[in-house]
Amino acid sequence: MIATILPAQATGAEQNPVLNIAIFLAFVAVTMVIVIRASRDNKSAADFYAGGRSFSGRQNGVAIAGDYLSAASFLGIVGAIAINGYDGFLYSIGFLVAWLVALLLVAELMRNTAKFTMADVLSFRLQQRPVRMAAALTTLAVSFFYLLAQMAGAGGLVSLLLGVSDALGQSLVIAVVGVVMICYVLIGGMKGTTWVQIIKAVLLIAGAAAMTIWVLALKGFNFAAVLDAAVQHPENANGAAILAPGLQYGANPIDFVSLALALVLGTAGLPHVLMRFYTVPTAKDARKSVVSAIWLIGIFYLFTLVLGYGAAALVGPETIANAPGGQNSAAPLLAAELGGPLLLGFISAVAFATILAVVAGLTITASASFAHDIYNSVLKKGRASAKQEVKVARITTLVIGAAAILGGIGVQGQNVAFLVALAFAVAASANLPTILYSLFWSKFTTRGAVWSMVGGLLSAVVLIAFSPVVSGSETAMLGADVDFAIFPLQNPGIVSIPLGFLLGWLGSVTSSRKESKKLAAEMEVRALTGYGAEPPVQH
Repeated sequence: MIATILPAQATGAEQNPVLNIAIFLAFVAVTMVIVIRASRDNKSAADFYAGGRSFSGRQNGVAIAGDYLSAASFLGIVGAIAINGYDGFLYSIGFLVAWLVALLLVAELMRNTAKFTMADVLSFRLQQRPVRMAAALTTLAVSFFYLLAQMAGAGGLVSLLLGVSDALGQSLVIAVVGVVMICYVLIGGMKGTTWVQIIKAVLLIAGAAAMTIWVLALKGFNFAAVLDAAVQHPENANGAAILAPGLQYGANPIDFVSLALALVLGTAGLPHVLMRFYTVPTAKDARKSVVSAIWLIGIFYLFTLVLGYGAAALVGPETIANAPGGQNSAAPLLAAELGGPLLLGFISAVAFATILAVVAGLTITASASFAHDIYNSVLKKGRASAKQEVKVARITTLVIGAAAILGGIGVQGQNVAFLVALAFAVAASANLPTILYSLFWSKFTTRGAVWSMVGGLLSAVVLIAFSPVVSGSETAMLGADVDFAIFPLQNPGIVSIPLGFLLGWLGSVTSSRKESKKLAAEMEVRALTGYGAEPPVQH
């Protein structure tokens, strides 16, 4: 998923491990000071989970961009464009278009209705216990799949920072990332985590911008010249085909449609993205934060287009593909080609810092879901104090952090791309149908919510388990020797997403239970006006 070992002669990174790790440690030191300062105001559950709703729309927009632009997005998309050209850029388009769904259908209404977590919305007018349990289950599943992928990526990046290629060294790095991430969340809560994401977003976008300008400058600021150089590169066996669609997905367009559905619809159901909407004081700020995020994410993905074709032009697809990190090594190799060890050290450290920020956001979401939805709302039936709830959230952070470290070590060297695809597929199949039904369909019932979430989760997981990404192919997680792949597509979205919507409808129309019309009306008023959801004005 993220670049593994790159040859010393190709990168020069291994001659400068001190420089590379110094840049990374400087980021950790600065952000840790900020996190400690932010933690002074953490006095309540609202402070720990939602940063006291104290961030402006623009600040939260930068933080959303920091949460969303993972190292996998940066390295993976640049590599996909470098190898597959036009088809690789479709990832950028899909990830960006996904935000329109979040902006138009989800952001403002979620902010108006909920308190801390996605389950607050889904259970508002339904039975609390079964809906919160199902919502917590899907939240933990999405967060854990995402966490595993990011932690495994951290092990791969160690070769860029330290030149360590053995499994023990990479395992130690995964453990260090896990410990630092746990410290961010335990000390700073959502407020500290948000500031880490803001700083990381600025560094990542600035680094990508610098590399983009450098690539364009080498070609007289003529993007057509960059494309021409990529087409003419002696290692490019595909010629002008890299400028047209079909190189990667032409053989199986249905698989591409399935992936596109998961990417475009999954973003609006990602719990760690949804939780960011609760950190702003008003619904207007929630909308503003999404618009700011769209601008930043859109600009960043334009950079990936230049960087991807720039890597193809200056480094070469064959060199990139033959590096141990495969196509994910494109951005680091381009950085080394442009600015030598210094730029490579900066880009590698920023990518590493990106992992830290994303896993911190995922961890606080998962711990909040367990403490708020399962411990307080289900086990304690809403009677736990805010202090008790936050204490349980902190303990959960330790448990999730330990599980992420062990899981990340366990999936080292595996094809972990399916974990990200699975996270998006589960979010689109289990979370989004239930969110939309809850917000827009007055006849939605508890049975429909539970069937939709559990059915969407199970269908996505089962279909992925029996797909070519797990067994039956050279690139599969278990290799070609083990083959139990009976589902032909690599992404289950085209089946599991409609199934999630169908189960939500079927569960509702077959349910004999009458849900509260009063709560349904109250939820509609809150969602559309924000009345009752605004925090009290501080005098």
